[in-house]
Amino acid sequence: MTGNILESITAQYHSLTRSGKKLADYIFAHTGEAQYFSISTLAENSGVSEASITRFCHGLGLAGYNDFKLALAKTDRVTDMGELSDSPQSIASDDSLNCIFQKIHQASVLSLNETLGLLDENTISQAVDLLVNADRVYCFGHGGSMVMAMEAWARFSTASSKFIQITDSHMQIMATALATEKDVILVFSYSGSTKDMESTLQTAKMHGVPVILITHYPNSRAAEFADVVLLCGYNEGPLQSGSIPAKVGQMLLIDCLFYGFCRKNPEATAAARSATAEAIAQKLL
Repeated sequence: MTGNILESITAQYHSLTRSGKKLADYIFAHTGEAQYFSISTLAENSGVSEASITRFCHGLGLAGYNDFKLALAKTDRVTDMGELSDSPQSIASDDSLNCIFQKIHQASVLSLNETLGLLDENTISQAVDLLVNADRVYCFGHGGSMVMAMEAWARFSTASSKFIQITDSHMQIMATALATEKDVILVFSYSGSTKDMESTLQTAKMHGVPVILITHYPNSRAAEFADVVLLCGYNEGPLQSGSIPAKVGQMLLIDCLFYGFCRKNPEATAAARSATAEAIAQKLL
């Protein structure tokens, strides 16, 4: 595919199937927001199947849905720094440093507020109970989400030794294959739609291993395998992959889980945190 994706859709419109035209009509009417959707969300909103969306993308000469989202994002006007210009937090090179600071702050506050608004006490309590009662907790993620998995592991490691973090996707699925229903997988996936993560979660389901998912998309593929789904705020577009504001919301969820975990056994966690702090103190000058 070359040129503008919307022009390509228009050129092929009359040769599309009924479901293809239905999808195209939806995309024309919702171009700005569609680029933020997971494939499951687009399928639900447009009224066509995920398989139809995949065929639609292939018909446009694209490798898959992620390529389609990227092409769709590029049809929108962007700043000279690659930021989507439809957001008041978009940054351009002619912004002063102070203006950039303000926009970054606004985006982070927006992420925190949206995540707080999505928090549900009962869902957090379910997740905390799983973490407290687990023999082992595996913290998984891929790409930018791996960073969040490491953040969770580092945070919980100050209070308990049962949290484990594995970076390699092959080792993740191997550990999952040997896990039991007494273990828990705490998985981070903003999109909830990655191949490696799907393979790991399918294995977890097969072995009855409980899964806690932190994602932005409640109807994502990963959510189908999760026992508990916690939602983070902030719409991250394809051109903003790995954005800090998206991570800020996830870090709020990590801390909510951490303090929920600690309050279940305050004496033990206080002793563990004191012990780890004393050990680290020896490393300081």
